[in-house]
Amino acid sequence: MNTIINEVTQRIIERSQQTRAEYLAKIEAARIRGPHRGALSCGNLAHGFAACGKQEKADLTSMVKANVAIVSSYNDMLSAHQPYETYPSILKEAINEVGSVAQFAGGVPAMCDGVTQGNPGMDLSLMSRDVIAMSAAVGLSHNMFDSALMLGICDKIVPGLLLGSLSFGHLPTVFVPAGPMPSGLPNKEKARVRQAYAEGKAGRDELLKAESESYHSAGTCTFYGTANSNQLVVEIMGLHLPGSSFVNPGTPLRDALTKAAGVQATRLTDLGDNYTPIGHVVDAKAIVNGLVGLLATGGSTNHTMHLIAVARAAGYIVNWDDFADLSRATPLLTRIYPNGSADINHFVAAGGMALLIKELRDNGLLHNDVKTICGEGLDLYTKEPVLRDSELSWVDGAQTSLDKDVVASVAAPFKPDGGLSVLEGNLGRAVMKTSALRSPHCTFTAPAVVFEDQFDLDAAFSAGDLNKDCVVVVRFQGPSAIGMPELHRLTPPLGVLQDKGYRVALVTDGRMSGASGKVPAAIHLTPEAYKGGLLAKVQDGDMIEIDTVTGAINLQVSDEELAQRTNKPADLTKHATGMGREMFAGMRLSLTGAEEGACSLFVEQGSLHDA
Repeated sequence: MNTIINEVTQRIIERSQQTRAEYLAKIEAARIRGPHRGALSCGNLAHGFAACGKQEKADLTSMVKANVAIVSSYNDMLSAHQPYETYPSILKEAINEVGSVAQFAGGVPAMCDGVTQGNPGMDLSLMSRDVIAMSAAVGLSHNMFDSALMLGICDKIVPGLLLGSLSFGHLPTVFVPAGPMPSGLPNKEKARVRQAYAEGKAGRDELLKAESESYHSAGTCTFYGTANSNQLVVEIMGLHLPGSSFVNPGTPLRDALTKAAGVQATRLTDLGDNYTPIGHVVDAKAIVNGLVGLLATGGSTNHTMHLIAVARAAGYIVNWDDFADLSRATPLLTRIYPNGSADINHFVAAGGMALLIKELRDNGLLHNDVKTICGEGLDLYTKEPVLRDSELSWVDGAQTSLDKDVVASVAAPFKPDGGLSVLEGNLGRAVMKTSALRSPHCTFTAPAVVFEDQFDLDAAFSAGDLNKDCVVVVRFQGPSAIGMPELHRLTPPLGVLQDKGYRVALVTDGRMSGASGKVPAAIHLTPEAYKGGLLAKVQDGDMIEIDTVTGAINLQVSDEELAQRTNKPADLTKHATGMGREMFAGMRLSLTGAEEGACSLFVEQGSLHDA
C-alpha cells in the first residue's frame, strides 16, 4: 500500500476507535433482535403483509425466506430518476424467482440542483440529504426486512440513502444505479454557449437549445458532477455490482444488472452463511477507497461534506486534512468535464470503472482487503459486465486506456495529485478544487469585492464593476444561514472576467460542487459568516491572500482594525420563507459546519477537526 494512504487510514481508525466500537455494538444488537415479523402479534404481522399474495404471506410467516426492502427515489420529472419507475416490478420478479420476497418499503424525495439552481428551491437542496436519510429510516423502521435495495443516483440522494442505510447497518444493502443518459451536445460546446449568454452574445433561445441538446433523455447528466461522483464512489466502496454504475438506462444489460442486484440482496442475509451487512462493508478502508477514487477522478467537492457525514454514520471521524493528504498521494487519472471535454460515456469507452480500479489497486492506491457485496477483495471490480446469449457474466476489462486523453495511468497521470487543496488562515478553513484550474496552483492576493447574495453579482458584472483583478466574496451562504445552496450561476461571469485577462478568484461559505471549473474558488469556508466567522467582517477593498502552495487563506487586515469592526449582520429575510423554506428553519439551525458534514443528524459530535 502507498505509505500516505495507509497512514491516513490508520489515523482514521485510531481517531475513531470509540465511535466505531459504539456503532458496531449498536448494529450487532439490532442483528440479534432480528426482523420482528417472526415475533409480531397476529394483528401487526397482518398489517405488514396484508397486500401480499398467499405464498408470500406463508414465506414471510415462516422466517425461512428473505424479505428484501426496496427504497426508491423514483419520480418522472427528473431524468436520472425516471428509469426507476419499472425497477420495483423487475426486482420483485427476480427475487421471487429465487424463492424470496420483496416489498416496496418506501419512497424518498429527490430534487435536482440542475432544476433549482439560481432559484429559491435550491435553499432546500443540501438539507434534502438529511430528509432522505430520515425517509429511508422510516421505510425500514417496520423491521420486516432481511436486506435492502437502495434505488438512488443523484446529488443528495445517494449520500442520504447511505446515511439512512447505515443507521440500519445490520441489514445487507445493495445500491442499484440507473445509469447515465447517452451523450448529447458536447460539454465544451455547452460551456461555450453558457459563457456567451453571460456576455450577452447569445440569446435565451440559443441557450435553451444547447441545454436541451445536452440534457436530452432519461438518465443521469453526463458531466462529472456530484451524481456521477456518487456512482463512482459507491462502486469503489463495494456497494454496487461491479461495472454497473454507468450502463445506460433502457438497455438489456441495464435490466440484467438490475435483476442481478435484487438476487444478490437475497444472498447476503443472516438467513444464510454469507451474512454481509452494510455496516461491515463500510469500514475505514472502504471509506478511504471511496475518497481515493473521488480524488483520482477530480470528483465533486460536495463529497468533502457528504463523505464526512457518511463516515460518521458508520462510526468514523474524517476531516479535511484526510482529504488533503490523500490528494497528495493520489494522481489525477481522468479528464471528464468539467476537468476535460469528455463525458462519462467517453470514460466508460476508454476503460471505465474496471480499468480505473485495476490501475489504482495494482499501484497500491486502493485497499484490497475489503468486504464488498460480491465478496472479499476488489478482483471482480476489475472486470466488466457483459451479456452473452442473454446471460450476465463478468469478463476482464481493458488492461490499458483505450483513450489516453480521457483515462491516464499512474505512471503517466494528468496531474501528480488529486487536485484538492485545503486552505487555512485567519478567515477559517476552506477547500479548493484545483484539478480543473489552468495552472496547478493558485497564488493570488487581490482586493475583495463583497456580496451577500449570489444574485447581486449579476448587476455588478453587467455594470463593469468587476473588470479588475479581485477576490469575489459571497458570504452568508453557509448551512445555517440559508442551507448552503449551490452557486452555479457565479461560474459563467467569473469565467468571462478570466477570459478578459483579469485575475479573479472566489471566496465563499457556500458550495460550488464541481462547477467552479477554471475559476479558483475557496469554498465551504468554515466557520461560516452567519455563525461569527471572520468572513462577516470583510469589507470591499480588503486584501485577501489565497495560496494553494502554502495552504493559506488570509484577510490582510490588522488585528487592531478587525477589533474595531463588528460582524456584519445578515439580512436573510428573502431566504426564510416561500418554497417551503420556513419549514426547514429548525434544521438549518441544527446543521453542523461544512467540515463536520453540514449535517443535522449527528449534532453531538462537536468539531471533527479538533477530534
